[in-house]
Amino acid sequence: MVIRLPRSPSGWTMAVFGVLAAVLGAVGLISPDALLKAMGFAAPASGRPASDYTRTFITASSMAAVNMGVYYVLAAAADWRAFFRWTVPFRLLTFAVFTTAVVSGRAPSGFLGVGLWEGTGAVVTGVALRYETVRARRSAPAPTTAL
Repeated sequence: MVIRLPRSPSGWTMAVFGVLAAVLGAVGLISPDALLKAMGFAAPASGRPASDYTRTFITASSMAAVNMGVYYVLAAAADWRAFFRWTVPFRLLTFAVFTTAVVSGRAPSGFLGVGLWEGTGAVVTGVALRYETVRARRSAPAPTTAL
């Protein structure tokens, strides 16, 4: 099996984000309470009531994070820049929604880190894509004119 490393700065941003997403998703699947505590949510010391679906939602979002992480790593390995571009506005939207949840009191302040992670990742990926576009234009040969 050949491990293919990213071939572009934007690919590296996607690979790093993907690995982190997959690892944090795995943490959530293995130890949901550890993930909750890391995000600033209070995990009850005793058992949860039957009507508490926190672990169900953590399991679902953690599995989604694992899947998303794998998608990002595979896209980075293929240097699929169209995919990279698609993620930027949606990661910025995620930043806005998660930050609003903290500011409005719907989520604890520790959850702001998730929004900042998404927003920072989107900006870094967007900047890398822009850099690659500018670099490609500068290195393209000038058109020649026939006499």
